[in-house]
Amino acid sequence: MFINCKGNLIDLSMPKVMGIINITPDSFYSGSRASSDRDILSNAEKMLNEGATFLDLGAYSSRPGAVDIPVAEELKRILPAIELILKEFPQAILSIDTFRAEVARETLEAGAAIINDISAGKLDREMLPLIAEYQIPYIMMHMKGTPQTMKELNQYDDLTADILFYFSERIRAARDLGINDLIVDPGFGFAKNTAQNFELLSKLELFQSLELPVLVGVSRKSMIWKKLDISANEALNGTSVLNTAAILKGAGILRVHDVKEAMQTIKLTAELIN
Repeated sequence: MFINCKGNLIDLSMPKVMGIINITPDSFYSGSRASSDRDILSNAEKMLNEGATFLDLGAYSSRPGAVDIPVAEELKRILPAIELILKEFPQAILSIDTFRAEVARETLEAGAAIINDISAGKLDREMLPLIAEYQIPYIMMHMKGTPQTMKELNQYDDLTADILFYFSERIRAARDLGINDLIVDPGFGFAKNTAQNFELLSKLELFQSLELPVLVGVSRKSMIWKKLDISANEALNGTSVLNTAAILKGAGILRVHDVKEAMQTIKLTAELIN
């Protein structure tokens, strides 16, 4: 499977790594937060040198119960970061973690190449038409409600079947508008409790039926540290274990805080599947 990022065809037949840079004061893992220009550039350089194909920039915290910030604040945080990174690393492929079409448009105009939408276009009806206009890769994630309400919305008739149905509807909506490059993210931790997250990972191979690249984001999430009775700061080993399982079940992109370790996981796991 290939995606087209600003004229560069990215082959996802071998899993790729997306490094997380959060320009927020309240993301759940403090190690991902970049509060200064120096932090942003340092994180970007480190991740690119360690092998990240993509950098995912977010200026709106989507952790459960996060504060809802205005569009203007999100733009104020993220636009300077894009300019900073692309000035220093002009070949960097930047993904923008936003569910707002206005933010998506401004960041694409600033040089971003991918939009990563936690709501798959359901929180802003202008998002899908915007993606169709720009014809860039679009990551659509499964979530119910909003970051402020999702924690209470984890009821399903059949977890995996319900999420697959959700994606079939969102994919059809995107295809009807002529959107070509789609990536699906099952949304670990979004309107799902710990047991549901593990159930979803155990059935991840079923998402191959969508015939689209699958992005997995379990890095340092509570499904790891709650199960092991540790903290997010101690969850790197658990992240590598779950990323290994994800690759074996067909994941094409790993969205992570720790790029070096994810690259090592991919390299070793490749020996089991090739």
